[in-house]
Amino acid sequence: MKWQLALDRMSITQAVEMAKSAGPYADWIEVGTSLIKMYGMESVRAMKSAFPEKTIVADIKTFDNARYEFAMCFEAGADIATVMGAAPAKTVELCARTAEDYGKGYMIDLLNVPEDRIEQLCGFDGAILCFHLGKDQQEHEGTRFERVKAGAFKHAGDGLSVALAGGIRLEVLPELMLHRPDLIIVGEAVTKAPDPAAAAKQLSDFIKSRGDEC
Repeated sequence: MKWQLALDRMSITQAVEMAKSAGPYADWIEVGTSLIKMYGMESVRAMKSAFPEKTIVADIKTFDNARYEFAMCFEAGADIATVMGAAPAKTVELCARTAEDYGKGYMIDLLNVPEDRIEQLCGFDGAILCFHLGKDQQEHEGTRFERVKAGAFKHAGDGLSVALAGGIRLEVLPELMLHRPDLIIVGEAVTKAPDPAAAAKQLSDFIKSRGDEC
């Protein structure tokens, strides 16, 4: 199992500094949606330039204009880009084709996607399916990922790559890891910790210590 450090709601400089501190313990580094919206592809270029050896995820959350947006991300240095699962089927298909053309990866964000649509998206064999609890749900409803995880895990046994995201903290990992996700995405549990590097190391050490179960 890998884990991805999500960098959001900060400047490019702050994101690069955070990645220098906590990123060495993460497998992948995410240029978050807010960074991309605020600074465009410069945020992706800056992260790949600073960490050429890392897998860089551009969380662009494409909903339309698939080929243009994905090409933009990959040409800026992203290794993986994201598309919303609620987007038109043709958009998801074009994202998959563009990723293949560039020799890169893609992730389908399943935020607010109904079960029947998730079943359809399971047909994209090369994708990472990301079961995602949104920021507004966390901040304004008080919902936490462990309360909504049941619907996600029934898809985890289909031979697909599964990612989990949304307010995940170290204390919920033991239960989440029993379901053997391929990727855990963690943001504020690290970036807003008093010592982000220590929090990232603790997370990494825990995942490695439980590797035989995942």
